[in-house]
Amino acid sequence: MTNAPTYSKLLVTGGAGFIGSHLVNALLSRGLTVCVLDNFSNGTSTNLKQNQLNRNLKVIHDDLLEKNSIPNNMGDCDIIFHLAANPEVRVSSISPETHYRQNVEATFNLLEALRKTGNAEAFLFTSSSTVCGEAKVIPTPEDYAPLEPISVYGASKLACEALITAYAHTYGFKAVIFRLANIVGCRNQHGVINDFIRKLRDDRRNLEILGDGTQTKSYLHVTDCIEALLLGLEKARDHVEVFNVGSEDQVNVKTIAQIVAEEMGLENVKFSFTGGVDGGRGWRGDVKNMLLDVNKLKSLGWVPKMNSREAVRQATRDIIIEERNEPLD
Repeated sequence: MTNAPTYSKLLVTGGAGFIGSHLVNALLSRGLTVCVLDNFSNGTSTNLKQNQLNRNLKVIHDDLLEKNSIPNNMGDCDIIFHLAANPEVRVSSISPETHYRQNVEATFNLLEALRKTGNAEAFLFTSSSTVCGEAKVIPTPEDYAPLEPISVYGASKLACEALITAYAHTYGFKAVIFRLANIVGCRNQHGVINDFIRKLRDDRRNLEILGDGTQTKSYLHVTDCIEALLLGLEKARDHVEVFNVGSEDQVNVKTIAQIVAEEMGLENVKFSFTGGVDGGRGWRGDVKNMLLDVNKLKSLGWVPKMNSREAVRQATRDIIIEERNEPLD
C-alpha cells in the first residue's frame, strides 16, 4: 500500500472467537465502528461482553457458508479482517471436509461478496505458519519456497492465501496476509495449554503428552499478535503483503507441560509420552519444528513483548483466572 488505508467501519469475521474478540476490543478502543460476523461455532457472546453496550459494535449471527446473506451483512465496511475458520489443526486428519468448507469455501464466499459489492478497500487475512510445512530454513522468512503443507489445515490456509492474492490483483483491493505462529492467551479454547490444563484438572498427578515431547515451536501472546495485526494494517505497502507473526524463539512441548504444572501449583507430576507418529509428532500433520522469521514486521516497529516461555506462562495464568471467573451454570 502506498499510503495507510483510511477507514471508518470494519468487518471482522470470526470476531467472537479467540483472536477475533481481542482484535474487536482493540479496534473499538480506537473509536472505530466494528461489525462482527460470526456463526458462534467456536466464538461466544461472552468474549464480546465487555463491549456489548458499545454503540460502535454490531454483532451479526450468520455463517459464511450461507453465501447469499453475506453481501447484505458487509454493508459499507471499508476494511475486512477475515479471521473466521476452524482453528483445530488435528481435525484435518479426521475430517478434511471440515477445513475445506469452513476455511476455503467460506473464504471464497466472502471474496465473491467483496467482488460483487466492491466496497472494501483492504482485505486482511489470518493465515498460519503451517502453510510452510516442514520448512528447511529456520527461522522461515515470508518468501520461503516451496510451500508444502503437511496437514489439510495448512493446505486450506494456503489455498485461501492463493484465492485472496488472485482476487486482490484481479478486482483491485489491497490484501494483507498474516502467517501466525501459535497464538496463546485467554479466551482460547484450543491448543496444547488448554489440553494440559484440562487433563491436569482430571488427574493432578499424571499428564499424558502427545508425541515425544520434543516438538519445538514459536508461541506468541495474543496481545502481541493484535499489535502486529494493527501495525500491518497501517504499514503494509505492497498490493499484496505477507507478514510473519510470531515470537523470536521457541519452546518444546515438555517445557510447556512443566510451566502449566507450575502455574497450577502442582508438584511431582508424572509425564507420560505417547511416542507420537512419524518421528515423535503429536499427530499426523503436526509440524515438529517451527520458527518464523519476523524481521519484516520488526523493521516496521513491531517487537513482541514476550518470548515463547513468557507467553506460555502468561497465557496459562490468563486461562486459569478466566476459568475461576466463569459463572456457574
